[in-house]
Amino acid sequence: MSGSTPRPLAVSSRGPLKGRVTVPGDKSISHRSLMFSALAVGESRIEGLLEGEDVLATAAAMRAMGATIMRGEDGVWTVNGVGVGGLLQPETALDMGNSGTSTRLLMGLVASHPITVTFTGDASLSSRPMGRAIEPLSQMGAEITASPGGRLPLMLRGINPAVPITYTLPVASAQVKSAVLLAGLNTPGITRVIEPVPTRDHSERMLRGFGAELTVEDSPEGKIISIRGEAELKPQHIVVPGDPSSAGFWMVAASIVPGSDITIANVCMNPTRTGLIEALRMMGASIEAVDSREVGGEPVADLRVRHAPLKAIEVPPALAPSMIDEYPILFVAASVAEGRTVARGAHELRVKESDRIATMRAALEANGVVTEEFEDGLAITGTGGAPIPGGGGAVTMLDHRIAMSMTVAGLAAAAPIAIDDVAPVQTSYPAFFDVLDSLTA
Repeated sequence: MSGSTPRPLAVSSRGPLKGRVTVPGDKSISHRSLMFSALAVGESRIEGLLEGEDVLATAAAMRAMGATIMRGEDGVWTVNGVGVGGLLQPETALDMGNSGTSTRLLMGLVASHPITVTFTGDASLSSRPMGRAIEPLSQMGAEITASPGGRLPLMLRGINPAVPITYTLPVASAQVKSAVLLAGLNTPGITRVIEPVPTRDHSERMLRGFGAELTVEDSPEGKIISIRGEAELKPQHIVVPGDPSSAGFWMVAASIVPGSDITIANVCMNPTRTGLIEALRMMGASIEAVDSREVGGEPVADLRVRHAPLKAIEVPPALAPSMIDEYPILFVAASVAEGRTVARGAHELRVKESDRIATMRAALEANGVVTEEFEDGLAITGTGGAPIPGGGGAVTMLDHRIAMSMTVAGLAAAAPIAIDDVAPVQTSYPAFFDVLDSLTA
């Protein structure tokens, strides 16, 4: 898995970005398309699957629990599922690599099946707390033995029948919401999740598409998502749209490098995922949505992005759930804006692949950017359009988004930025550096 052999890289200015780019399939949708296809009876087809290490870990885990998953020479994946309730006991521990999404969602799936699964992961994943998923799944009857601090390695003994619950999310987390809904798939009765703050809704959209009985209602407490258990999922043909998180790196790169003009094709425009686009537009970015359409229940568009002078903003905390993975690259945009950008309300960044607040602060400061760290975010004083000084190092802490964000920072730096390890980029965007070469050729 990623990070085994460090790959240092010095990144310097290359001039404007030009051309058209297709970003990898959305990671959240890729994970779910494999899992839900593996729970359907019959053959599903998946086009545009993200073939990064995280998603391949999900494929391996579903194979280990009985699904037949194959990649065709044309890049189309076929999945023959085992049916809800049909997951088999895996012979060995499931190695989830660096993927928190896979781990938490699969914990939910396993919780209502009569099997016992041990989850392991790499050093980064093993440092991330799983307690927020452990709590509701334990209420449903699963027995979970975790390492100290609620971390991996973790053993989960599922139960059948599990107990349907009504669970109010204590923090905004699409992963925990999805874990409870997936446990509810094989639980008799109705399982409910109350979501005070909206998060990405890919699970709800896709579960409905597969035929699950799922409703979403508004209430004074927030959205109430209800799923009827013992569902029968029907196989589907899924076209995975482009990942807005991956698109974010090119949006910011084109915005901050003078003379840039690019088009990013087929980007998922699900409103629970477009916080970065909103924030960048508030800063003055030139981002135009072209050919808006719907693919597989998800809104999609091509994005034309041109260089534009950016101005500092106070990022509305309400945007946090819809751009939580994009804060590192937003911090880079703020570094070249005019004025002091304040981005708060993002406590969740502390428990990602790295502590993304502390890691980005250290990397930016090492390259001459003035920052102030808060418990829930950063304030960044920008250069007003001038290159950031650069000339320093950037420690990625095995975090793919830090590596890609600081690569983009290097494109707008006066002196090269030395990144300690870009190998983790393989987890989500294996072609990232090839695309960079093509856009700056």
